[in-house]
Amino acid sequence: MVGLLGGMGPEATLDIFQKIVQATDAREDGDHLRIMIDNNPKIPSRQDAILRGSKCPILELKQTARNLENAGADLIIICANTAHYYYDDIQGAVNIEVLHIIQETVFELKNTMPTIKKVGVLATSGAMKVRIFHQHFKHEGIRVINFPEEKQHTIQEAIYSYKYNGLKNKDVFILSDAINYLIENGAEAIIMGCTEIPMMLKRTSISIPLIDPNEVIAKVAVRKAKGATLNE
Repeated sequence: MVGLLGGMGPEATLDIFQKIVQATDAREDGDHLRIMIDNNPKIPSRQDAILRGSKCPILELKQTARNLENAGADLIIICANTAHYYYDDIQGAVNIEVLHIIQETVFELKNTMPTIKKVGVLATSGAMKVRIFHQHFKHEGIRVINFPEEKQHTIQEAIYSYKYNGLKNKDVFILSDAINYLIENGAEAIIMGCTEIPMMLKRTSISIPLIDPNEVIAKVAVRKAKGATLNE
């Protein structure tokens, strides 16, 4: 059973759920994975905790992970990139594997583009402030391009505009402008490093690879879950 630690936000959780279904080679209903979702939108804001020092979300994240484990989950996906800042605390709270969306994205990128040296990341200001993408890509010799502060602020606003107001052309334009900046500054691939962004850019095509971590982690979950079933 795959457990989705969700609610950050709910639409991103649905996107990962859907991509797990799409990634599964199923000829009948029984071929699909059993998936348990704890959609917990009451987890305190990861952004506010990082950027403003407000209520820490660790206790709620750990309890939600335990809920999934107690319900029978064999592995967990954290359905938010920024929440991976607290990954070690979440993994330490349970006795089952917690997949790491950023690390798996790095592995996927190195497998498909082994010579890559520079990437662009579209992510929240919280994630960029604590440099969780920078740290994981650096281990593989890949540099993450930084945005000027004002441009990063507009990306943050576009993400939260989508979360609370739905898709607006102006927000897609902001992300498209950010992509152009990254390409102009040498990006060889763009990482959609917030779980809402793949939904915002689903009709967008660009001249370099556009990597969807939601899709990456969905395929990893299917591979691990199906592999476990075959080995039983």
